[in-house]
Amino acid sequence: MTKRVTIADVARQAGLSKGAVSYALNGQPGVSEATRQRVLRLALEMGWHPNSAAKALSGARAGAFGLVLARPASTLGAESFFMKLISGMESAMASSQTALLLQVVPDHEAEIATYRRWWAERRVDGVFLVDLCVDDPRVPVLEELRLPVMVVGGPGHHGGLAAVWIDDASVMVMGVEYLAALRHKRIARVGGVPGMLHDEMRSSAFDSVSRRLELEWATTIPTDYSPEAGAQATRRLLSGGTPPTAIIYDNDVMAVAGVSVAHEMGVRVPGDLSIMAWDDSVLCEITHPPLTAVSRDIAAYGYQVAESLLALLDGETVTEVQQTPPRLVVRGSTARPRN
Repeated sequence: MTKRVTIADVARQAGLSKGAVSYALNGQPGVSEATRQRVLRLALEMGWHPNSAAKALSGARAGAFGLVLARPASTLGAESFFMKLISGMESAMASSQTALLLQVVPDHEAEIATYRRWWAERRVDGVFLVDLCVDDPRVPVLEELRLPVMVVGGPGHHGGLAAVWIDDASVMVMGVEYLAALRHKRIARVGGVPGMLHDEMRSSAFDSVSRRLELEWATTIPTDYSPEAGAQATRRLLSGGTPPTAIIYDNDVMAVAGVSVAHEMGVRVPGDLSIMAWDDSVLCEITHPPLTAVSRDIAAYGYQVAESLLALLDGETVTEVQQTPPRLVVRGSTARPRN
């Protein structure tokens, strides 16, 4: 049997006292941040994990799940997706009196550092991983930490971590086919951040269905999901020599910004330009004209994600769970092109 790595082993390897190593691993004051980070890295390399018996004596569970968002705070404030997702998570976690620890960081490097700190301090019982990327650097780190993890997204690219996901590709195909059935031949997409798995899946599906339907012209403009970027992309598209007759936006706030730019430029919606939004919201309903949108129950999505992480924490086997496919809600922003 392999000998369990102890704090004493880490202390010996680090050339520090057991007390100093204990302070570092438990996030307590008494050591410098540089020393704390060095001890954390060494503990991971040696395969040290918190003693389950000691953890049980100290109260077993932390009573919290963690969610780190590596996105601009301005985007989070404007976009309804995460608020709805979190409301669903909170609904599922309420019965077990589990709290949500939320942190917003600038990039994945800071996100990974947060996971390491939470692991060392035993701040959370598990984490939600969002905005999954192709070849995501966070996945191997979380596998190494052996924290219970529920990935919000997929399929694939999440290693051995459990995941709950929605089929973005089939929904994109449905949207383009609907616009093509209205006889649109020039369709643009205002997308998200390249490298994010859901964006790559949507882009691939958009390109594939556009070729299959033999559209005259189809293109995707990447953005950071902000309304400012959506407006800029719309101006660029409508200022060209042969503008699109339909645009699909990857979120609601960009679609609303697109409608505003169209009005500003004298482009009639839907007479000259049809607009479709991803993720239906109140914004889509109150905009003039109201927006055709992809509708999915994001709160139910969040509930399923949190429920799955609670099951994982209780020792149940959870691998991949596919959510109910979204549907297309047709409103006044889409119609046949006039030319």
